[in-house]
Amino acid sequence: MSLLLFVYSFSFAQSRTISGKITDATDGTGIPGVSIQVKGTKTGATTGNDGSFSMTVPGSATTLVISSVGYTTREIPVGSGSFNVTLVKSSATSLNDVVVIGYGTVKQKDLTGSVATVTSKDFQQGAAITSADELIAGKLAGVSVTSNGGQPGAAATVRIRGLSSLNGNNDPLYVIDGVPMQSLKNPDGTSTIPGVADPLSMINPNDIESETVLKDASAAAIYGSRASSGVILITTKKGRSGAPKFNFNTQVGASVIAKEESVLSTDQLKAYVNANGTPAQIAEMGGANTNWQNEIYQTGIISNSNISMSGGLNGMKGIMNSLPYYVSLGYLDQAGILKTDNLQRTTASIRLNPSFFDNYLKIDINANGSHTNTRFANQAAIGAAVSMAPTQPIYEKGSPFGGYFEWTANGSDTIPNNNATRNPVALLNQYNSTSIANRLFGNVEIDYKIHFLPDLHVNLNLGLDESKGQGNVNVPADAAQQWGTTTNHGQNYQYMGTNHNTVLEFKLNYLKDIPDIKSNINAIAGYGYYNNLGTTYNYAQFDSKGDTIPGTAPLYPTTIQENTMISYFGRLIYTYDDKYILTASLRTDGSSRFPSTNRFGVFPAVAVAWKLNEESFMKNSTTFSTLKVRASYGVTGNQDGIGNYGYIPSYSLSSNGSQYQFGNSFYYMYTPALFDGNIKWEQTASTNIGIDYGFLHNRIIGSIEYYYKNTTDMINSLFIPDGTNFSNKATANIGNMVSKGAEFSISAVAIQSRTITWNLSFNIAYEDIKITKLTNNSSDPTFFGDATGPNVGATGNTIQMNTVGYTPNAFFVLQQIYNQKSGMPIEGLYVDQNRDGIISSPPSSPDAYHYKTPFAPVIMGFSTSVTYLKWSLSTVLRANIGNYVYNNVAANVAVQRSILNPNNFISNTITSYTSTNFINNQYYSDFYVENGSFLKMDNLSLNYNFGNIINNKVKLNISASCQNVFVVTKYTGIDPEIYGGVDSNIYPKPRTYTLGLNLGF
Repeated sequence: MSLLLFVYSFSFAQSRTISGKITDATDGTGIPGVSIQVKGTKTGATTGNDGSFSMTVPGSATTLVISSVGYTTREIPVGSGSFNVTLVKSSATSLNDVVVIGYGTVKQKDLTGSVATVTSKDFQQGAAITSADELIAGKLAGVSVTSNGGQPGAAATVRIRGLSSLNGNNDPLYVIDGVPMQSLKNPDGTSTIPGVADPLSMINPNDIESETVLKDASAAAIYGSRASSGVILITTKKGRSGAPKFNFNTQVGASVIAKEESVLSTDQLKAYVNANGTPAQIAEMGGANTNWQNEIYQTGIISNSNISMSGGLNGMKGIMNSLPYYVSLGYLDQAGILKTDNLQRTTASIRLNPSFFDNYLKIDINANGSHTNTRFANQAAIGAAVSMAPTQPIYEKGSPFGGYFEWTANGSDTIPNNNATRNPVALLNQYNSTSIANRLFGNVEIDYKIHFLPDLHVNLNLGLDESKGQGNVNVPADAAQQWGTTTNHGQNYQYMGTNHNTVLEFKLNYLKDIPDIKSNINAIAGYGYYNNLGTTYNYAQFDSKGDTIPGTAPLYPTTIQENTMISYFGRLIYTYDDKYILTASLRTDGSSRFPSTNRFGVFPAVAVAWKLNEESFMKNSTTFSTLKVRASYGVTGNQDGIGNYGYIPSYSLSSNGSQYQFGNSFYYMYTPALFDGNIKWEQTASTNIGIDYGFLHNRIIGSIEYYYKNTTDMINSLFIPDGTNFSNKATANIGNMVSKGAEFSISAVAIQSRTITWNLSFNIAYEDIKITKLTNNSSDPTFFGDATGPNVGATGNTIQMNTVGYTPNAFFVLQQIYNQKSGMPIEGLYVDQNRDGIISSPPSSPDAYHYKTPFAPVIMGFSTSVTYLKWSLSTVLRANIGNYVYNNVAANVAVQRSILNPNNFISNTITSYTSTNFINNQYYSDFYVENGSFLKMDNLSLNYNFGNIINNKVKLNISASCQNVFVVTKYTGIDPEIYGGVDSNIYPKPRTYTLGLNLGF
């Protein structure tokens, strides 16, 4: 005993106390929550709110490891007494950072699947970024974010490693703080509730802490049937212990149109009509000089303000340890560049994270709400502004159409010409479409670490997602845009929809370190219940006088859609010697959308990882600081793209346009609905091989990936033989598709000093996707494929085709013949592919051929930021290479027929008309399939950090930024970045200039 006391006393005498402060190298402020650990031991401490710390270290300690999320880790000699240490911010993710994965967290260095994270410090910036998906555009390899136009609140199209399905849902699953969100989209992509289809448009981007993307099946398969297109996990901010901290952020921006369509001027149009028109057409020209695009576009003002409070309340000893909290309120007012477009959104969130009984019981309470008021402009004005003759005035004295000039029918001054272009300004001002959308979502998650078995956690997650959208459309009786064929003019239409999504998840989580066998076990087993109930309220349509428009009575008082899914899931993560990692998961999903014989789908996954840098033969490597090899295989499923009751024989009332008339009354008829009693899960099997690397103590890190995906039993809508069902087109499990690709990413701290920090990040992804099966009869020589894509020209005219051996939505067009001398296309002259002397038009044409793809095989992203003292400059660039766009605007209006219309009116056209001189529309010509490759600078931001001001208690940061800075492309239209590849004159994306101010106190 005496000997033990002597040894203890000697050891204590050799230990010493050290203290100091950890500060930010940029502004000198203290950093809370920094980890200070004696290297090679578990002895450590954490800094307080002001960055200070004090700790006792053993006498044998020589080195301290100082680390914090978002900063470059430093190792310094222990020394003695008091000292200060500065940390430099880094864009490279620390391998010790904790990363959110499905139903848990792991350290970055222990990942086995393809998982990538972007934190708030690296998000894209700007007042016009109003949705969470825009924050990560260009930031991650293989993740494409395409804006669907410049309308305020417009959702983006997000694709993770391209397509996984033809008719099924290709959107990723969004999980916000553990709650799987309902996308609220119909199988055709339209919204079930106006204004709330996109869950990300209803959450304040300022409340988001990080976004983690699960790209391969081994990472995503734990989510089973909703993970074929990848998973995006969004973690919102939460409070930390200490006194209340406030943050106020406000931004004011101005949006302007970045590029207009180049149309003929008034003089050019007059000269053309005078030279080529008939006397009657010349007489129709008018004497005005109206720039219609100037009349419909405006400078859109944006204001976006947010305030948050975070901190922690002290608990009661022995009961509640602490109560961290985070509360925020945000308000966005965004006017579109198209007049009469406006979005007003109020968001609020609260997050409480109390812990009880010495952290044995933890509760996370999250609630997020949003209220949106929107006025939607009539986007038909965009195309009308291109086609409307500039020789016509906006207003006309004595006009029966609200005082606006409109083309009238031949022989009448009071009936509008239904074939003519409508007045663009009247389309905006005489159209009043408004909506109110509310969404409330959140969850309560209870985690209990069993007292007598602390390695076992019991977790219950209860989530709720409630949505309601309602609105109306009003058009006055004298508006030409809603001129009825009878006395019923104008429009008064109402709509409303609600959605109720319930989540219940219960799981057991076992976490155990077993030092004796150098092992760590992380296992979960759980059960999930998910119910979605949507109700659409259908209203009759009325004219401006309140009279019911014939044929528009509601089909039902309400339309109710409900589906339920139950799940059983489990996962094991086994780590041996901190070098070898095995992850295996299994999920079984049962969906009410399938018949009982096919109701359940099984989705397994397995992944392994080997940390080569931890091996003895690489311990002293001066080249690699990180080197990990990963491999995985997994299966995910898809149930979207089909209706909730498609396997059940049923009858339905006929549509509004299919009523039977007896006298003056219209009656609905009952019609048998198409059904498929054998519908089953679409499945995607994925293989992934990856290498994670790091150099120079991980100042340079990145990954290299290869993947192979095979989708079978595709949920596909195909034409079927007459008489085989109750429709000519059915949704069934027909077809296979294969995609393979490679990804490369690198992040580096190029310069790191007390005054200058330069961070760089680059990613590139390549994908090759092919349809391998499309019918059950592959020997049919007359089957060209399935026509797809939007209509061009007239209903039923499509120029895209799904065909075995080609990419989805490949263009299927006629091969244009050109004049060898002038290089101009020859109107109506195409290559006779089958040499029969007859040129037939697509889609069912042996003379058409597959030409190019709308999907870029190569996508790239580049980010960089430079900080000098208190200044910082950052930018984000993106590029697509190899994508093509069908210029439907040019195909529609760049012809003589568009100018000298035979229906008694004059129209304008775009200046590219002179590149063809076509008289009539040539919709199927491959001339209009243009190279859409581009380089875009998404964002350019300049910040100045004043540091602490006002008695050293308030932090001030000001910023200036520009979004959509420039585009480099050969495409002749407004914007080459169009998802799906058909440019039908979508809402132009604006260029936005922003000034911002951030206060922390």
